[in-house]
Amino acid sequence: MGIDKTIVAFASLIGALFTFWFFLMKKDKVIKVTEDSIDITIDGGYSPEVIEVSKGKKTKINFLRKDPSGCLEEVVLPDFNIRKFLPLNQKVTVEINPKEKGEFKFSCGMNMFHGKIIVGG
Repeated sequence: MGIDKTIVAFASLIGALFTFWFFLMKKDKVIKVTEDSIDITIDGGYSPEVIEVSKGKKTKINFLRKDPSGCLEEVVLPDFNIRKFLPLNQKVTVEINPKEKGEFKFSCGMNMFHGKIIVGG
């Protein structure tokens, strides 16, 4: 086997390992909300992307959009029946009071960028 085929085989192996890690092994960093509010910055996605809140506790989620992309100008929390417009560089507060444990997703208006709210005890 020539050097070119060896390089291609090695690069393919690296690509396969990266793909396996990215889709199956990568763990989300969960930020536990200990106060009654949390700030989420929107700049090419949501940061933090995953938050954990307590069941039955009112929590204010403050979204601050820094990304001018039209896709990110809206946040949708379907399980809480919330859809909010997010003006650029202005904090918009969404208040939730989860009644049950579980995982609840939120996304941009076009459903291209995602985040998650984990409701614990």
